[in-house]
Amino acid sequence: MAKPGGKGRPTPKRKDAEKRRRQPITAPQNRKEAYKRLRDKQATDRAKARDGMAKGDERYLLKRDKGPVRRMARDYVDSRRTVGSYLMYLLLALVVLNFMPIPAVRLAMLFAPPVLLLVVFVEGLLLARGVNKLAAEHHPDEDRKGLGLYAAMRAMQIRRLRVPAPQVRIGQKDWKP
Repeated sequence: MAKPGGKGRPTPKRKDAEKRRRQPITAPQNRKEAYKRLRDKQATDRAKARDGMAKGDERYLLKRDKGPVRRMARDYVDSRRTVGSYLMYLLLALVVLNFMPIPAVRLAMLFAPPVLLLVVFVEGLLLARGVNKLAAEHHPDEDRKGLGLYAAMRAMQIRRLRVPAPQVRIGQKDWKP
C-alpha cells in the first residue's frame, strides 16, 4: 500500500540505478585524437566567451569591465557622441588634406592635429568628471578607482570596435545609472 504523499513506486535496486546512469566511455584512441578533442573544446569555449563578452554578459567580462559602476560608465559614454570616437577618421582626413598643394590648407594642417588632440583631452576630462559624479550619486559604496580614465579611454574608441559592445543607442536617455 502506497503512503499518502509518497512517490508511488518502489525504490530501484542499486545495480539497476547504476546501469541506467552508465554511458559508454568515449576515450580517445590515441594522443593525436585527444589533442584534437582538447583543441575543439577550447575553441568552442573561446567562441562562447567571445560572444558573451561582446554581448556584455557579466560572466565573460574582463576584471576591468565588471561591476555595476563600470556598466554605468559604459552606458554613459555609449549614449553620447564624442569627438574622440571620430579621432582616427579625422586624423586620416588631415593626412589626406596635408598632400594638397594649397599653402593655406597646409598651414591649417600644421595647427589642426594639436588642436584636435586638445579638444579630445578636454572632452575626456569632462566625461571623467561626469561619470565620477554620477557614480558617486548612484553607487556610493562601490570602488570608483580609475573610472574616469576608463570612461575617457572608451570614448576615444571607434564605437563599432568597443568591447564589450555598446548596449545603448546614441542619444538614449532611459538607461538607468
